[in-house]
Amino acid sequence: MELKSLYTVKKIIETGSYLGASKALSYAQSTITFQVKQLEAELDVQLFEKRGNKMALTQEGEQIMPLIDNVIASAEELLNFKKKGKDMEGMLKIALPETLVTYQLQPVFKKFKELAPKVKLIIQVKNCFRVHEELLKGTIDIGVHYDVRKYPSNIEFHEFGTFPMALVASPELDESQRDFKTPQQMKDVCHIQNDPNAPYLKMFNRYLENREIIMSSDLELWSIESIKQSCMSNLGVALLPKFTVQKELDKGQLIELETEMPGNELTAIYAFNRNKWRSPAMDLFIQLVNEYYGMA
Repeated sequence: MELKSLYTVKKIIETGSYLGASKALSYAQSTITFQVKQLEAELDVQLFEKRGNKMALTQEGEQIMPLIDNVIASAEELLNFKKKGKDMEGMLKIALPETLVTYQLQPVFKKFKELAPKVKLIIQVKNCFRVHEELLKGTIDIGVHYDVRKYPSNIEFHEFGTFPMALVASPELDESQRDFKTPQQMKDVCHIQNDPNAPYLKMFNRYLENREIIMSSDLELWSIESIKQSCMSNLGVALLPKFTVQKELDKGQLIELETEMPGNELTAIYAFNRNKWRSPAMDLFIQLVNEYYGMA
């Protein structure tokens, strides 16, 4: 049994296909197929089956994946035994939402690369629910997200910050459209948003529904920066973590509108599987997050 075959299995799960794994690993697709068939023969199991357009683990494959994860983790533990700092190698895969990677954790990532330049740092931008799912599936090492769902006991998580939200608009917004507290309104204002599954948008939509406040239209943009620019152009209003718009509020390019949303804030956490080996790279990242947010 070759270790690279186990990595291939992980990459097929991650990409959903043999072709995707071959591109990611720079192997010929025939090599991917050969490695899987050879491993299946050695283990006497069928690992994958076709489901729609994707390759998915069979029931036996799902049962054997924790053992494959343990073998990979043990191999990486051996390779990184006693390696610290600039000698540290391997890979660290982290998933988190756009707001946190862009506006909160850049100093942490910068410091990490300075201290561990040989570690391959993979950053995936996903919404909070997807981050939660990826961590449960074991496709990432650390999940960083707003606290949206409970984790089972094998997942360890730590809070590192609580952040207020802000409903923002252009200073040019008509005074008659700035009231988001009075119930039962039909507002001639566009609701600008990014991912409808973002936890703070779910919170805001519940608030609007409970207040019976109806917005004239929705504009869906997939970038926080484009949302801010659109608000500054008076195309509508948007609810965002306040730290993403603080500079624009300070400069008077945006204004904050009052609401009466209960619990108008989100708690950010980082999480990892306590049953898997914590690599030196994971320890370093966690240490830097704790230090940056005053938790060390």
